[in-house]
Amino acid sequence: MIFWQLFLAFFIPGILGYGGGPASIPLVEAEVVDRYGWMSTQEFGEVLAIGNALPGPIATKMAGYIGYAEGGVLGAAVALLAAVGPSLVLMIGLMVTLLKYKDSPKVKNITKLVRPVIAVLLGVMALQFFTESTESSGIIETLAIAGVSYFLLEVKKMHPAFVILLALAYGGITGFI
Repeated sequence: MIFWQLFLAFFIPGILGYGGGPASIPLVEAEVVDRYGWMSTQEFGEVLAIGNALPGPIATKMAGYIGYAEGGVLGAAVALLAAVGPSLVLMIGLMVTLLKYKDSPKVKNITKLVRPVIAVLLGVMALQFFTESTESSGIIETLAIAGVSYFLLEVKKMHPAFVILLALAYGGITGFI
């Protein structure tokens, strides 16, 4: 019975809060706190805070934690499946439709228009990261990290995952100093 409840608790917000973003958080809270009483509002707030500290979509992290707390490993798997299931089904359906019409001139024109928008969005995000980094770490340290990262990626052809790990290690070491 707990597995069915876990499935419903995360499937409903998964459908109504498509994408698992901040819109799904109140829906998950209504299910977990109000409907099933698995945790208090205080505990839910703590789970939310921990989930926000980790990378990735918040809904999947909360589903994994709450599912594990209530039903063990199988509970975590059920809750994760319920949280990502609606988005996964919709993505597959949209992909099938897109592949069916991929040679259509209209679809090609849409793709041509979407690429610059994505590039601008990524550029704005990078600028925001740079601004926040210079405010917290200073311009010299930010430029040094950017320069070393560029050197490792472009000159040494190091895999991006290793560059990220090195940056994390640097941040961890300097955080203790």
